[in-house]
Amino acid sequence: MQPTIARSIPAHVAVFMDGNGRWAKARGLPRTDGHREGLKAAKRVVKAAKEAGVRYLTLYTFSTENWKRAQEEVRFLMGLVSTYLCAELDFYRENGVRVVHSGDDEGLPADVREALERVSIDTAGFGGIVVNLAINYGGRDEILRAVGKLPGGARRYTEDEFRACLDLPDFPDPDLIIRAGGELRLSNFLLWQAAYSELYFSDVLWPDWDASHLEAALAEYARRERRYGDAR
Repeated sequence: MQPTIARSIPAHVAVFMDGNGRWAKARGLPRTDGHREGLKAAKRVVKAAKEAGVRYLTLYTFSTENWKRAQEEVRFLMGLVSTYLCAELDFYRENGVRVVHSGDDEGLPADVREALERVSIDTAGFGGIVVNLAINYGGRDEILRAVGKLPGGARRYTEDEFRACLDLPDFPDPDLIIRAGGELRLSNFLLWQAAYSELYFSDVLWPDWDASHLEAALAEYARRERRYGDAR
């Protein structure tokens, strides 16, 4: 594959919404307030991504490792998801947002599974931008679950055969992965799909994100040369 200059808007952007707890701590607030502000930032970025022409947006909402947090925080986060998912239908309609989900459904509370199913049905016809909520998601977990779906027999599978077993096989690989909050690692996010993604790290904590921060990330992406392993 020939190297290309990424001048166009990325089709798929994936985002670590990191730093909610640190944002709250710096202000002497409970971590739950940081998560509420993080939800507002997510809406700002979804709208900005849609207006910029991004077709797919994945938001790393709750990882398989986040269950290790304090139970009070976990319960709050699950309640936040189940409460706000369906309450935002007007926002989805106004911005043409179709909502889908990746992650292990079986590990989620029943009310969260029901909310995810309902919002995916209610927004199925919206064509502005597809937003994937990665909830109870881990890259290694997704790969292991995909392996379990492969047909039996000892043989070498193709990448297309394996991709068909992933959570969202029709989603393109992310062109750009953004991490807010200052950490510099992938943290088990989209491990298969991120093979050739461009990475962008920001020190800005997630609750402070708005359209200007997304625009800066997209501008940096546009300056990148994507080689896909080609040395030229």
